[in-house]
Amino acid sequence: MADDSSDQPGHGTGHTSAPADAPDDHVGHAHGPRPSIGGQAVLEGVMMRGPVSWSVACRKPDDTIAVEKHPLPTTAERHKWLKWPLVRGCMVLGESLAIGIKALMISANYSLEEEEEQLSDKQLGWSLGTAMVLFSAIFIALPVLGTRLVETLIEGLSDRPLLFNLIEGAFRLSMFVGYLLLISQFKDIRRVFQYHGAEHKTIYAYENGDPLDPGLIDRKYPTLHVRCGTNFLFIVLFLTIVAHFFMDLALAGAGLAPRIAIRIAAIPVLAGISYEAIKLASRNEASLFFRVSMLPGLALQRIPTKPPTLDQIEVAIVAMQAVAADVQSLRSSGEGPEAPVS
Repeated sequence: MADDSSDQPGHGTGHTSAPADAPDDHVGHAHGPRPSIGGQAVLEGVMMRGPVSWSVACRKPDDTIAVEKHPLPTTAERHKWLKWPLVRGCMVLGESLAIGIKALMISANYSLEEEEEQLSDKQLGWSLGTAMVLFSAIFIALPVLGTRLVETLIEGLSDRPLLFNLIEGAFRLSMFVGYLLLISQFKDIRRVFQYHGAEHKTIYAYENGDPLDPGLIDRKYPTLHVRCGTNFLFIVLFLTIVAHFFMDLALAGAGLAPRIAIRIAAIPVLAGISYEAIKLASRNEASLFFRVSMLPGLALQRIPTKPPTLDQIEVAIVAMQAVAADVQSLRSSGEGPEAPVS
C-alpha cells in the first residue's frame, strides 16, 4: 500500500500530541531478534523507520510532543528484484531520501507556531532541488577541478591516475569534513546533531531489548552507530578513490566533461556497494575486522552527533514507540526489513 497520507501536521496516519513527560518504558522488553530500525534527526525531532511504517516525533513550541506515523512504500514487495544485492541498496536509499524529505517538512511545520507560516510542498521542493544541485557541483565537480589545478603545478600528474585520484579524494574528504565542522557551529544545527545522538542511543536501546527509559538510554549507550549515514558517506568517499582510479584508466586522454559525467553516473553503483558494506558490518559488529574498518567512519560521526538532553531522548522514544508497535505483528515471521541507514 503506497503512502497516500498528507504531509501536513495533523493529517498523517495515527497523529497524536503526546505529553512531553509520558514515554512508555516497556516497548523494549520483548524477546528475540529485532528487525533493524533506521532514523534521521529533523528539526526539533526524530524520524524513525521500521519494517512497515515510519514516524516523526517533534517537540512543539508548547513543549508537547507531536507524533505522526505513515506506512512505508511497498515497491520492493511488489517487485522482488528490488531486493537483490546492490539493487536493494539503491532502492532503500532512494526511499530513505523521499521519506527524509517528508519528515523534514513535517518537522519544519511543527516548529512553526502560526499556520500561515507553514512551508508548502513547492517551497520545500525548490529548496531541496537547489541543495542537490549545489551538492553535485561542490562535492563532485569541484574536487575534479581542484585536482586539475594541482595538475598544472605537478608535471606529469595526469599520467599517474592513482596519485590524481588520491589528491581528488583528499579534496573531497576535506571539503566534507570542513562542511560538517562549519555547520556544527550554528546553534540550530547543533540541536539537530543532538537529536541525531538521541536517535542513535534510542535505536541501540530498542535493538538490544532494553526499556525505553531516557536516563537508562543516556547512561548506557553511545551516540555513534555503525549504520549511521555519516559512516555510509565515508565508505562512499573511500570507494570513489578506487572506482575513479579505474574510470580514469578506462578514460585515458578523455576531457574533463566525460570524467565528471561518469563520476555522477557511478554514484548509484557506489551507493549500492556502500550499503552492502554497512549491512554486513551491522551483522558482524563483534568482528575485529569490521570494528577496525569502521573506525574512521565512526570517528567522523563525532562531528554530526552530539550528546543529547533527556528531553531530546524522550522525543526519540516517542518516534520509536510508534514504529515498534507495528513490529510485534512481524516477530513470528522471522523476517525483518533491509537494514536502513540511520
